[in-house]
Amino acid sequence: MVNIELVEKELNQQKLHSIYLFYGEEQYLIESCIKKIKKIFGECIKGINYILIDETNIGELISDIETPSFGYEKKLIIAKNTGLFKKEGKRKNADIANKKEKIIEYLNDNMQIVDESCVLVFCEEEADKKEKLYEIIEKNGVVCKSDFQKPMQLANRIKSICNAYKVQIDNYTIQYFFEVCGTEMQTLINEIRKLIEYAGTGGTIKKEDIDKLSTKKIESVIFDLTDSLGKKNVTKALEVLHNLIYEKEPIQKILITLYNHFKKIYLTTIAVKLKKDVVVSLDLKPNQTFLVNKYKTQAKYFNEKELRLILQDLTDLDYKSKIGQIDPLFGLETILCEHFNS
Repeated sequence: MVNIELVEKELNQQKLHSIYLFYGEEQYLIESCIKKIKKIFGECIKGINYILIDETNIGELISDIETPSFGYEKKLIIAKNTGLFKKEGKRKNADIANKKEKIIEYLNDNMQIVDESCVLVFCEEEADKKEKLYEIIEKNGVVCKSDFQKPMQLANRIKSICNAYKVQIDNYTIQYFFEVCGTEMQTLINEIRKLIEYAGTGGTIKKEDIDKLSTKKIESVIFDLTDSLGKKNVTKALEVLHNLIYEKEPIQKILITLYNHFKKIYLTTIAVKLKKDVVVSLDLKPNQTFLVNKYKTQAKYFNEKELRLILQDLTDLDYKSKIGQIDPLFGLETILCEHFNS
């Protein structure tokens, strides 16, 4: 198994293998690699030298490999979400198992045909390393798991994009960019493009540019709201809440996000008290570890008892609003005023 950076490097060098398996959480990077593969491959005529496969027609894979590409040297076959690489449970799907066995047998006996006739790309959300098909591809081609990027990797990618357009951005601003926009690659790419266009060639992206142009994720807004609550500025917190409502964020989504946020602050408080790893306690993904300091900072605003009461009140509000006893927005406003007015 190789990392996504190595695959990207090979593709940038115009190097293609005959068989790939991509899987993992960061689907944007996988899709980016597939686009590069298509570009290197050249002209793609669907049904002739370009074939798309999924779970509904995976049984046609072998015949697609063997069918000539008529006028083209090779064909590109992209098989997405076929289900062939999932760990089989006690109840096996007989149809999938039978098709998988035939593909395994074919690839075992005919890798030379695959090498000579096509570029075969599997793209899955998950893949079991113990699957025979996984082992065959790893032996004869490239298996790449695309995990969520760590903050440093994300920062390097953002800097690389900015450098390509001769736009400057410093580490502090990148950190703030992540706090505002999150760490999902597609969102970051969309947002940084706006900022690059605004800064212009030779320009510099600044914090105020992000505030002016970028769309804040609700999780980032909840951090702002909690900061205001921690500083006993209920007026500001209510303003943030009403802005979310104005921007048509569903009140139930706000409630759930706020509950989960305070739960993480509570868990952070416990972790710090017991000298445990906050990343582990919060089960943060690699691309979320930069949030640890923010949770620690906000945890200092509240004590354990306060946090337990807030969580209980939010839980009660969720129940009462669902059975029609209280309007959820009014209930949330009441909680904020009761708990945080000094």
